[in-house]
Amino acid sequence: MTKAKPHLYRVEVTWTGNTGQGTQSYSAYDRAHTITAADKPAIAASADPVFRGDKTKYNPEELLVASLSSCHMLWYLHLCAEAQVIVTRYVDYPIGTMMESVEGGGQFSKVLLRPIVTITPESDSVLAAQLHEQAHQKCFIANSMNFPVQCEPSVQLEPDGSPNSSGSS
Repeated sequence: MTKAKPHLYRVEVTWTGNTGQGTQSYSAYDRAHTITAADKPAIAASADPVFRGDKTKYNPEELLVASLSSCHMLWYLHLCAEAQVIVTRYVDYPIGTMMESVEGGGQFSKVLLRPIVTITPESDSVLAAQLHEQAHQKCFIANSMNFPVQCEPSVQLEPDGSPNSSGSS
């Protein structure tokens, strides 16, 4: 039996929204902050605009949804490479649903991943579709959530010049 291996992930979150009054009142400060990690560019972030945030910056809820999508994609590509399913394009349009409580808190109730994967005509489209389930089972982030993470993938064949080369599963 192998022993579980711990992994540590360190980031720095720095509030940049002190407008000169600190947090004197709820409306006195900006929600702006940066997220950095060693040797990586900063991510400009804020609160959701509904919570007085800047709509031009990423908010924590978007970053959570992006993390789920990214982790699933990375596992999926790994599994496809091992199974000799050749992916030429991968795009996901995930949607996260958060329910705000009347007390002002809230929680995510679900995230739906909707990846569209393009594979070569020689690749097995049935296997390509099935590998999403394995990716979901292995995804570190999805396994850490306390709400459902669902996946509704679409697999299409890269055009090879024939009229019936596109398909979905």
